[in-house]
Amino acid sequence: MSRSNGREAQKDNDLFFTCSLIDYIGRKTKNSRADVVNALGKEKIEKIYDLADIYHSDNIERVSQDFINEAKISQGSFDNVRACRYAIPTYWDIGKVYKRLIKMAAADEKIGIVDALIKVYNSFISKKIDDYNSSVYYENPSYIFECYKENKML
Repeated sequence: MSRSNGREAQKDNDLFFTCSLIDYIGRKTKNSRADVVNALGKEKIEKIYDLADIYHSDNIERVSQDFINEAKISQGSFDNVRACRYAIPTYWDIGKVYKRLIKMAAADEKIGIVDALIKVYNSFISKKIDDYNSSVYYENPSYIFECYKENKML
């Protein structure tokens, strides 16, 4: 049984933090979110997800820097924040979008959360969500999920 200390299950909040941290690291290092996920690898992502309730109470700047150093993530050139011509969503906003999509993908594909996370971030929809000049990250979660399943924008 999953703990619930509020409106959502604890593991849902842990996934939300994990996705938000991935976005934070991507912004800080100017890497695509798929590149961040791939650099972290499954083992480090599982660690973040498993210990998210602890990391969440720490400073995200320090936590992100620890994982950047540990995974040896170098500076890239992907700067979707600077390229954005409109209101920039926060890393928490984007974390919520990914959390919902990953939960749906895991349930639909009957795979674990971390496996679904890696699959989602490496899918075509990740590039669409991370284009802050599009409206994909504002779309209905069910629509985003259907696009992910069909491997194209509908």
